[in-house]
Amino acid sequence: MTRFLIDSILVRQRRKGAVLGLSGGIDSTVTAYLCAKALGKDRVIGLLMPERESDEDSLKLGKMVAESLGIRYYVEDITRILDAAGCYGRRDEAIRRMEADYSEGWRSKLVLPSIFEGDRFNVSRLVVESPDGERKVHRPGYREYFGIVAASNFKQRTRKMMEYYYADRFNLSVIGTPNILEYQLGFFVKNGDGAADVKPIAHLYKTQVFEIGRYLGVPEEILEREPTTDTYSLPQTQDEFYFALPYSEMDIALKAYNEGMGPEALSGEIGITMEQAVRVFRDIESKINATRYLHMGPDIIDSPFERN
Repeated sequence: MTRFLIDSILVRQRRKGAVLGLSGGIDSTVTAYLCAKALGKDRVIGLLMPERESDEDSLKLGKMVAESLGIRYYVEDITRILDAAGCYGRRDEAIRRMEADYSEGWRSKLVLPSIFEGDRFNVSRLVVESPDGERKVHRPGYREYFGIVAASNFKQRTRKMMEYYYADRFNLSVIGTPNILEYQLGFFVKNGDGAADVKPIAHLYKTQVFEIGRYLGVPEEILEREPTTDTYSLPQTQDEFYFALPYSEMDIALKAYNEGMGPEALSGEIGITMEQAVRVFRDIESKINATRYLHMGPDIIDSPFERN
């Protein structure tokens, strides 16, 4: 992977180094370690981009990663940009169509029930929490759901905009940090965290990313941290928002799917019923098909690059 990074960034793209966002999670951390190992610490810049709803641990752990590697890093609080774009206001407006009292001090997140709780297709729930800790669950309609998601996507797109600012300023390649679960199943925002010049770990399963992290000496605090989205104001794990299973089991399921194994093999491997295994495979296939457009570039009638 170090050779791949050198060839991609320094040779093919003719850039001086790499810039990437540091979230304090395992994916961005391992990617930063690989970039520093391949290019040298002086050619890597880390960006910490908190906003008012970010988990405080993200900033603390991101700084720890940058300082442990000895790379330059910058802190860019994106709250004012998001506020000016209407990220919070547009989202809250969609939420108030279901919860009229939703206002300052309230928190929220979108969740999916377990894939094993009946037919999970299109049954996202909105969880809201009042300032006194009372929680309510709503079933958003089409308009409300996409209103919340579209507004929340400002966060990923703003962070990517900031990464490309530093890339242009210092002549760097922007490094994406998805693993294969996120990349293949479409768990990213188009022109947001899905945008990058290089994606060095997009072929790796999440458990492999953890193994590489241990080999590279990633701090234990990051290795033990539960993967989160850090998008909504309420704490939210990746599997309750998008994936059908915890990442360790989802790794096995996606690998089985990619290798053409049947539900019988998956059932025995992770200890679920045949019916449940079929549901997992159906969920994987549905996500791949539904998010295929995320990987597509713009359609062009007649491209001079294809002609030449």
